[in-house]
Amino acid sequence: MTIAIAHCRAQLGIEAPAVAIETHLSNGLPAFNLVGMAETAVRESKERVRSALLNSGFEFPSNRITVSLAPGDLPKEGTRYDLAIALSILAASGQIPLAALSRFEAVAELALTGALRPVRGIMPAARACLLAQRFIVLAPAAQTEAQLVRQLRVLPAADLSALCQHLKGITPLEWAAAPAPATDRSHAGEADLSDVAGQFLARRALEVAAAGGHNLLLSGPPGTGKTMLASRLPSLLPPLEDEEAYEVAAIHSVAGAPRQEQDWQRAPYRSPHHTCSAPALVGGGSLPRPGEVSLAHRGVLFLDELPEFGRRVLDVLREPLETGRVSIARAARSVEFPARFQLVAAMNPCPCGFWGDPGNACRCTPEMVRHYRAKVSGPLLDRIDLQIEVTRERHWLRAANGEPPESSALVRSRTMAARQRQLSRQAKSNHELGAGELKHHAPMNEAAASFLARAFDHYRLNPRSYHRVVKLARTIADLAVEDVLREEHISEALSLRRLEISAAATVGNPR
Repeated sequence: MTIAIAHCRAQLGIEAPAVAIETHLSNGLPAFNLVGMAETAVRESKERVRSALLNSGFEFPSNRITVSLAPGDLPKEGTRYDLAIALSILAASGQIPLAALSRFEAVAELALTGALRPVRGIMPAARACLLAQRFIVLAPAAQTEAQLVRQLRVLPAADLSALCQHLKGITPLEWAAAPAPATDRSHAGEADLSDVAGQFLARRALEVAAAGGHNLLLSGPPGTGKTMLASRLPSLLPPLEDEEAYEVAAIHSVAGAPRQEQDWQRAPYRSPHHTCSAPALVGGGSLPRPGEVSLAHRGVLFLDELPEFGRRVLDVLREPLETGRVSIARAARSVEFPARFQLVAAMNPCPCGFWGDPGNACRCTPEMVRHYRAKVSGPLLDRIDLQIEVTRERHWLRAANGEPPESSALVRSRTMAARQRQLSRQAKSNHELGAGELKHHAPMNEAAASFLARAFDHYRLNPRSYHRVVKLARTIADLAVEDVLREEHISEALSLRRLEISAAATVGNPR
């Protein structure tokens, strides 16, 4: 008999490799064999497909049925192959036209009634389908996500019977309407920087962080606005480019939380609770899924109460902060997820939170303060470019009632101009520059070099910290539209790493 081939897509990280569903009906005792490294959920599709065909008014072949999911060395998991398996059986048994299967890819789960259900990972499957020059068939609930892939033809079908009527040319289905042209709504409804009264050093740190893609640590007593400041950073970031938006949407799709159209160009903002585990942060599971660091890809990951996170949990951040990727290795497979995010962390200066606060008495001993700060490892702190203190301002009410602070839109215009200078010069942000690249892209005059050398010796900076200071100075110079680093750029960069510099002093209790 004829071999029928339907097309589907697997899920491997944020990739969607092609899978051909090959069905062959042969003489012999009735049997249904499914081969091709199919995991439990895929093997269970035999019973779902059988019931869906019968309940949709089709005949289930009383032959020996062999269904092969090719390539055979690619692990298959989930219920995404149900619809393609059903269509290949129907085509092999002559109940629907065989030629129609070559024009589209089917990605949907089947209910026992024959209704189509959505599955995770529609975005990467839809993009791959467009590149293969086919249209996609899926459940109506997945239609909106697939339509985010421009120029892709999307055919939603409520159930198997309606889809087969369409393939036979009896009752055509309606194609999904083309989406409206994209408009820039990347910052609509976001928290604005103009809400922050005073805190000029912290506002400047946010601007530098946004301009150069730098990580940021805010330390200060409770109530000084650390969380409020962190939530304003996304409003200073440029809108996502199309390729970046597709990558972000693919990660969220695989995680089962698809992005909405209004969020298409908006940088993600994630704020996990300090009780989260290491796999929740970086991803994991027997069937690997992305963690918070990948869900924050091209956006901001905010860790409030940083020392309250487990030491092991925080240390798993070190690799993605350096490489921008997370590799999850399991016995059966190894999956890699993108994780190029900006880390913003907030912490109190001591367990009670009031060390150094002029308005409240601190109850902690110097040993308690040292132990509390030691919860965050030195290697992790080395990877955070900006480290500042957020103090309680006595005259914040006067600032709030005075001249309105700069809005996010105004500050964003400067950060985007600085980013454009970096892309034109080195094709990436200053935060991503390597040590060797700094010599070429961050030249400094003699006064600046001499000042930095003295600071390096005086504060006993390590080489990593030295390079962080130069990167910050490069960003500060870009904001000032200057090509060569000067002494004031180095000086401001050092002031924006105040926590590291002050850590060399003996911890004391001013209260």
